[in-house]
Amino acid sequence: MMGVMVKRVPTTEMEVTSIRLERELKEKLKEISGHQGYQALIRDVLWRFVQQKSGEYQHQYNIEDIRATVSGVANVEERCCLSGKVIAVEDEIILGWTNLGELVPIHPDALPED
Repeated sequence: MMGVMVKRVPTTEMEVTSIRLERELKEKLKEISGHQGYQALIRDVLWRFVQQKSGEYQHQYNIEDIRATVSGVANVEERCCLSGKVIAVEDEIILGWTNLGELVPIHPDALPED
């Protein structure tokens, strides 16, 4: 699965900010971050939040990320998470259940034939 596309800058070009975190939260972030480091993980999480709220973020998935699917009809215009193709209102839509437990829109043409 692809991550958030964030322009990386050297830490020397970043502003220092102090934030208070619960000790348990900081330890969990360290565990999750592995070799990346928990501060980089926090930056990634914050960038994802900003991009989602601003409408800039469009997560792209691979077919391997989809665990299950269900067919339906689109009530609003959507964009396929696999191909980026527009799914118009009242067109067939497939909802994919991802490895992360998210439901994502899929255009029928984006899935391989059985």
